[in-house]
Amino acid sequence: MKGQALKGHLDLLVLAVLAPGPLHGYAVIEALRERSGEAFDLPEGTVYPVLHRLAKAGLTQSEWTELSGRRRRTYRLTDAGRAALVHERSQWQEFSDAIAAVLKGVQPWPNPT
Repeated sequence: MKGQALKGHLDLLVLAVLAPGPLHGYAVIEALRERSGEAFDLPEGTVYPVLHRLAKAGLTQSEWTELSGRRRRTYRLTDAGRAALVHERSQWQEFSDAIAAVLKGVQPWPNPT
């Protein structure tokens, strides 16, 4: 999926993949890819700034952990992050419902070949 289409929604998506529990940055990228059926195959340069922005806003906390001899920064939701996820998900549902209502009954354009 085009990065431009995701603009403005990445914070919500990252909060959602962190909801079940802490993940390191690469695991966030993998979770986004897997949970989206590989539609969201995002580069590190897209996801890590989101993780840093969410931490700066107090929606996530991070800590260094060691896994298989490698140090990794692990991110988890704060209480404020959980509240933001609930709010943003509700906003997304309203938006999605409104789009669906507008598109309902619209016939697709014939493929001009």
